[in-house]
Amino acid sequence: MSDTDLRAELERLKAENESLKKTKKPGALSMKVSEKGALSIYGMGRFPVTLYKEQWLKLLTIAEDIKSFIAANDHALKTKD
Repeated sequence: MSDTDLRAELERLKAENESLKKTKKPGALSMKVSEKGALSIYGMGRFPVTLYKEQWLKLLTIAEDIKSFIAANDHALKTKD
């Protein structure tokens, strides 16, 4: 590969990197199917939150209960900034 080719490739990669940075907003949540077929949610912390389909569905059925619990225990719960 010539010096010109390397520079062109470097510029292409820089442009691609900038494009990728713009598409993913900091703090935005994203989802993907794990290798084992579970749903992983990224962006909530250092590691993804990964549960299987039936676990997510079971959790979602008590979403209102979770919200009520958080409201009732707001004084004891901490927030992560």
